[in-house]
Amino acid sequence: MPFKKKHRLALVTIIFWFLFLYIIAALMWWFIALNNQNAATTAMRLAEINKDDIDYVAKTEQIFSIQKRKAGQYLGEGISFMAVIVVGAIFIYRATRKQIKFAQQQQNFMMAITHELKTPIAVAQLNLETLQKRKLDECKQAEMLSNAVFEVHRLNNLCNNILWAAQLEDDNFSDTTEEINLSETVYSCVNDVEKRYGQGKLQVDIEDNIYLKSDVLMMQILASNLIENALKYSSKEKSISISLSQINNAILFIVKDEGVGIAEDEKKKVFEKFYRIGSETTRKTKGTGLGLYLCKKICDKHKATIVITNNLPSGCIFTVTF
Repeated sequence: MPFKKKHRLALVTIIFWFLFLYIIAALMWWFIALNNQNAATTAMRLAEINKDDIDYVAKTEQIFSIQKRKAGQYLGEGISFMAVIVVGAIFIYRATRKQIKFAQQQQNFMMAITHELKTPIAVAQLNLETLQKRKLDECKQAEMLSNAVFEVHRLNNLCNNILWAAQLEDDNFSDTTEEINLSETVYSCVNDVEKRYGQGKLQVDIEDNIYLKSDVLMMQILASNLIENALKYSSKEKSISISLSQINNAILFIVKDEGVGIAEDEKKKVFEKFYRIGSETTRKTKGTGLGLYLCKKICDKHKATIVITNNLPSGCIFTVTF
């Protein structure tokens, strides 16, 4: 399937550049033909003048002046048409490639979302049906209920991400902002993640009573997505560092992981909608390509910045500055 997509894109590119070069060649041929016609017209007018005429020199100069003016006119028109064609071609080419790329990302999103929806539903259904049909000891029942709750929570987060992605793209969307305790909001997200992923993996350093004018749910989505993204791309034995601090008028929220890291040319792309590193057919990590996109949109809405830097020797550091 990916081969067919690349083949289709390559075919479109070849056809586009063939047509572009054909138009440029036709424009050059038109310019040469007009210049040749201008030269022929000049030769005919010169032939019509009697060399014994007392105004021969003045008439000759006038004919050459007309020829030169016409040549300049053709050159100016040719350059103008060339500039319009080149600018238009570049615009169309970039827009077409962007649209094809976006369509591919949407298709990848549909593949990912199908898997992301089916998995938690299937796991929760299996656990609940097992509890319904069999008599299990309390320890086993608690474990299966915990697994079902975990998958339902995953499903809820996924739905929230999709809904908020649609809302934040709406120009008429207005959120309810208030003075919130950001420290408590981040603590809540950390506790929630620890309940679902286990204790001991998160190293937390959060200053108390840091306030920000925002929406609680937006901050929960921002914090949860960054923390879960770090967990997703880190091995089980590696820890995640989370810090929240206030320096003068700036609030810094930092999430560090010791995972595989992100290549320099990918660091801006990961904030694009539906964008995910790697191929959808070979990728092992779960996700839809909306998490970091949402983080960027939320930061933009708060006039904050989000930056990715390398966490040496391995991993990434996500820094959000309000």
